[in-house]
Amino acid sequence: MQKLLIIQTAFIGDVVLATCLVEKLHQFYPDAQIDFLVRKGNESLLTGHPFLHEVLIWDKKKNKNLNLLRMLAAIRRRKYDVVVNVQRFAATGLLTAFSGAAEKIGFDKNPFSFLFTRKIRHVVSEGQVSKHEIERNLDLIKNITDDRIVLPRLYPSASDEKEVSQYKTRTYISISPASVWFTKQYPPEKWIRFVKALPGTYQVYLLGAPSDEALCDRIIKVSGRPSMTSLCGKLSFLQSAALMKDATMNYVNDSAPLHFASAVNAPVTAVYCSTVPAFGFGPLSEKKFIVETKEFIECRPCGLHGYKACPQKHFNCAHTIVDDQLLSVLKQVESH
Repeated sequence: MQKLLIIQTAFIGDVVLATCLVEKLHQFYPDAQIDFLVRKGNESLLTGHPFLHEVLIWDKKKNKNLNLLRMLAAIRRRKYDVVVNVQRFAATGLLTAFSGAAEKIGFDKNPFSFLFTRKIRHVVSEGQVSKHEIERNLDLIKNITDDRIVLPRLYPSASDEKEVSQYKTRTYISISPASVWFTKQYPPEKWIRFVKALPGTYQVYLLGAPSDEALCDRIIKVSGRPSMTSLCGKLSFLQSAALMKDATMNYVNDSAPLHFASAVNAPVTAVYCSTVPAFGFGPLSEKKFIVETKEFIECRPCGLHGYKACPQKHFNCAHTIVDDQLLSVLKQVESH
């Protein structure tokens, strides 16, 4: 086996979790060429990855279908021995089915799975046992590796570490307060109350994309906390991961920063509002905590990916979480 391609063109966190495949394939085939296909915008996650030969980029925003056909031609030219498709959608199914690879592996829920040489059952849970996303991903390559679990990993460079070293001069925590989905985002007013209650000894860094600046500026302004800095849009994905690695704690929603923490084994507290860890996207770090409502909310969970507004218009899954649930995590960490 000489050339392998992994396909994951979904969101940032999905790419991070799919890196477990790179780790395991490299363990079993250290001399193989491993390539990774991502959507445009996510390629910087894999910059300088020591086990990857090439990162292929599909631009899904402009001329999506034309670029898909161009990508298919590029894949066929590379003559892969194995293509592993992590997704269950038709576009990447087409790339896999017509890749020309000797072995085409993907999930049975993909519309093109009837053309794969090996299709794997996609299982969210069986009985009372739920699978983590990395277990589902690793199921795809069991037949060419084994059934051991391997964790995802990101590789911040020396320059990434140097860039964030200026922020590590005192004890700090990070908060990633935003999410693409409203119902997966802990409310701003609750982040503000939490920040106000934090011990003054901590420097607080707010992490996020440029589009999260207004939210973070509001949290800083309303909380009135002096030792608080917004780094929204100032750090790359890998620099954010490098900063999280040495934090006393990183507070995140059920979103991409949660998986950044997992991929560098950073301490993490994941706040779940409308979603639940049983969906398979929980934290994987050695030092991990989960915060969710202690009350029974009949409509929770309301969906796998969240919504732009609470379907029931009350958002009680978030509002019934109390400040002390977040603060008690920090107390536990400080006591050890």
